[in-house]
Amino acid sequence: MTDTLVNRVLELAAKQPDKQAVIFKKEQLTYSRLAERMKIIAVRLKDMGIKKGDRVLFTALSKPEMVAAYLGIQYLGAIAVFVDKNGTADNSADIYEDAQASIFLTDKPMGDYADKCRLYSLKRIYAVDDIDNTDDVELAYAMPDEDDIAELLFTTGTTGKPKGVILTYKSVYNIFINTIEGIGMSGDERLLLPLPLNHSFALRVLRAVLYLGATVVLQNGFAFSKELENNLNEFQCTAMAAVAASMEIIYGQMQDKFSEIVGKFRYIEISAGSLTVEQRKRFVKLLPNTIIYNTWGSSESGGALFINVTECVSDPVKVAAVGKPLPNVEVKVIDTEGNDIKSDSTHPGRMALKGDMKMAGYWRREELTQETLKGDWLITGDMVYLDEDGYVYMLGRADDIINVGGEKVSPVEVENAAGEYEYVKECACIGIPDPAGISGQVPMLFVVAKGSQYSEEDLKAFLAHKLERYKLPAKYLLLSELPRNRMQKVDRKELKNIWERSENGEELLINPVMQAILTRRSIRRFTDKPVPREILDLILKAGYYAPTGHNMQTWKFTVLTSAESIEKLKAVTVETAKANNVYCYGFENPKCLILISNDERNPYGCQDASCAAENIFLAAHSYGIGSVWLNPLMTLRNVEPVKSFLDELKVPANHTVWCMAALGYPSADGVMLAKKKDVVYYADDEHI
Repeated sequence: MTDTLVNRVLELAAKQPDKQAVIFKKEQLTYSRLAERMKIIAVRLKDMGIKKGDRVLFTALSKPEMVAAYLGIQYLGAIAVFVDKNGTADNSADIYEDAQASIFLTDKPMGDYADKCRLYSLKRIYAVDDIDNTDDVELAYAMPDEDDIAELLFTTGTTGKPKGVILTYKSVYNIFINTIEGIGMSGDERLLLPLPLNHSFALRVLRAVLYLGATVVLQNGFAFSKELENNLNEFQCTAMAAVAASMEIIYGQMQDKFSEIVGKFRYIEISAGSLTVEQRKRFVKLLPNTIIYNTWGSSESGGALFINVTECVSDPVKVAAVGKPLPNVEVKVIDTEGNDIKSDSTHPGRMALKGDMKMAGYWRREELTQETLKGDWLITGDMVYLDEDGYVYMLGRADDIINVGGEKVSPVEVENAAGEYEYVKECACIGIPDPAGISGQVPMLFVVAKGSQYSEEDLKAFLAHKLERYKLPAKYLLLSELPRNRMQKVDRKELKNIWERSENGEELLINPVMQAILTRRSIRRFTDKPVPREILDLILKAGYYAPTGHNMQTWKFTVLTSAESIEKLKAVTVETAKANNVYCYGFENPKCLILISNDERNPYGCQDASCAAENIFLAAHSYGIGSVWLNPLMTLRNVEPVKSFLDELKVPANHTVWCMAALGYPSADGVMLAKKKDVVYYADDEHI
């Protein structure tokens, strides 16, 4: 018989009342407290006139109050409707109207819509301060029918209009059971969940953890890996749910500490977009003691296809599979007319799913429901084929498949091939009209370069050995980053807009200078490979070609290339900095140190040196040489023993050393730090 999450939490509150259920920073809810809070919320909603079947919107914050509100709504028998915490007032109001909601639990300002929606504070309905004795809260829980509507998940379709996915209690139950069985979760799990809780992936993981009586640790996104590390260590997390793009963010920030830190997880489940073949191989190698799962799912089906990447990575074929259905999930492949077909890599078709986890339909979208649900089958928009063992291979969304003169090209195949080129950080392929007017469509590849050594001609030559001729991209476009949605999936619709703008001359291409600026990172660890003198001379030339105030050029560039001199300067700098409470960031094994100093009588000395330093860093990066700006000498020029050594190096006594630049070939990629994009203000823009 179908169980409910509410009923299970009530059981767990009795069996393990003091076990932690939900953790967010310093706030922790045990199972008894979680049960108490959901009852309180149910009672308060009832007192406000909410009844069984009413739709209740609430902001899906990654906080305990969201979890309690979700359960409290279902305790009452109302229908939970999730709203993105970062959604606009317009979007929230559209969902409120479409769902024909009775109330919206939120603390976000709704602006002009405040009078059109019945609003109530989520924080207030969650609070217990004004209740004398929570034991006196009485409201019996009535088990719903398995076909009753439990939830509405609103997703944005291709038109941009939100559509509500109807999940019954039977659907919800089977979705979290599939997650438990597909991953092998246990009741001892302490799972870190840094994903938006209005998304189907995060929700099914949350439900599964709570149903097992395990512990979920909430986190607001992956922007800062230090928070992830702190949560992992403080709460002894055993597992994590993530998306592919976020894994790259974590890796980029942690660098050589990635394996040590992330390797503490027993497993990581990655969904909402598949890992590329290159990523699968790389992460399995970096995390030998962590099981990596990649799952496919949707709002309409929950997680349906599961693959243990760690087990399959050594298989040259199955490493590319998106997953395999569980025993209670059926998969078949159909043609454009809806007929079953026997599929393979040359004869793919549209994927159809069958199982009790599938949605009941789309809210108030009868025509779309009839198109998507055919008998017991859920028809997806994904082009796939199956192998003899039942593994599913994804070619992309049906609308994204590229028709090249009658030949079907999978954008995923092109992306996997290009992703193996060492200077491609990430890429995305779309179909565009054939400029020659012959093939109908041709592939186009958007590339985010890794470093400054990327070459379009080299990538073309690389792909020529990987792909059939008709699959080769006809055009390439460099971007600083790929456009992504809230779940970090690549936004292909926006890619097509970018291409159209570039064709109309509205979108500037990333030229080599911009490429160097956008891909440069600070490098603090270097290989033993020396910097060739002729390249170093050109890098220094870039430095003294920088602009100076009134063209005074009162600077000096003192260059150290011997290991003995470099180590001595490092030693005296670290010693002096420590003694004078000056912070000195580390650097290891540079092949060159450049001291950029300027006459202290020059009022533009700092600015001049800064311009020179930036030129040096970018020039070095353009040659594949890493660099980092080191600050301590700026305040230690006349402090012993630094002073004596700088005097030995003939740095003028009246010069301030504004920058010490360390150069060398990188031993690891630099860290991509989050950039604040709201710092630009067009003061004379009428529309601001």
